[in-house]
Amino acid sequence: MFFVRRPSPLAIDRFLAESQDLPLSYEPIGILERTSVGGRIDELSASIGRGEADFARARSALIAWEHFKLGWVEVHPASAGIGVGTVVAVLIRHLGFWSLNGCRVVYHVEGAFAAPRFGFAYGALTNHAEAGEELFELSMAPTGDVTYRIRAVSWPQAALARLGQPVVRRLQARFRADSVRAMQRALSRNP
Repeated sequence: MFFVRRPSPLAIDRFLAESQDLPLSYEPIGILERTSVGGRIDELSASIGRGEADFARARSALIAWEHFKLGWVEVHPASAGIGVGTVVAVLIRHLGFWSLNGCRVVYHVEGAFAAPRFGFAYGALTNHAEAGEELFELSMAPTGDVTYRIRAVSWPQAALARLGQPVVRRLQARFRADSVRAMQRALSRNP
């Protein structure tokens, strides 16, 4: 849903309420793990810390949606959990207008053996400009390096997203880079 000015809190709440029962815009859940997908896969990984303490702080930051606190992208409600089934509205300011995009948390990743990992994926709902799934994942290598990875598959769903695909692609790349920097800031604020 597109707006010429920032939507009011009431409009965001209404959008969230209308999003609760919408279906995902794609199938199957877990499409990122398939060897063949209908869209393109984008990925960015970066080292954001080192050691168990940094991994724990990064985990807390991911749970608190710190990776979406970018100034031009926000998650609503700000206090949303990451439980499977949680619906959020992603508010984006771009090119002089705003958009609201519905997403639902669809699964978690977790492991604690040789390479601890933690994360979650959300899927785009049918009221999202793009269709697809996005994974936000932390891992800790045996060397102690903590890595944050974003992996996404998407394709345009709204007419405006289809028409502006080169711009959409640049915004998606900007989101990935800014999200990494947000996670790095979150760790540096909480030593």
